[in-house]
Amino acid sequence: QVQLVESGGGLVQAGGSLRLSCAASGRTSSIYRMGWFRQAPGKERELAAIRWSGGKTYYADSVKGRFTISGDNAKNTVYLQMNSLKPEDTAVYYCAADTGGSIWSYWGQGTQVTVSS
Repeated sequence: QVQLVESGGGLVQAGGSLRLSCAASGRTSSIYRMGWFRQAPGKERELAAIRWSGGKTYYADSVKGRFTISGDNAKNTVYLQMNSLKPEDTAVYYCAADTGGSIWSYWGQGTQVTVSS
């Protein structure tokens, strides 16, 4: 089992920045990749960024060039640095972990990000 706890959400003005953190505990050695997803009101959950255990990253087009996913293996923590935030980035952001089955098996509770115009 893996437990994930997100933090760092909040209210920010358009153009501002926030950094989200996701701390993993439990069987962290089994984590193959971690991702950040987001869900805006009335919309489906969408992928924002992925970081594989070896350091490779992937970004959705909507956040590419503005968001950066990184990790601290010693702390079992993954971060999402969000710059140049837009009102359309407003959503609940979720951290997820894949332990090798190509399935996002573990999810955090989510953290709210609100970007005001």
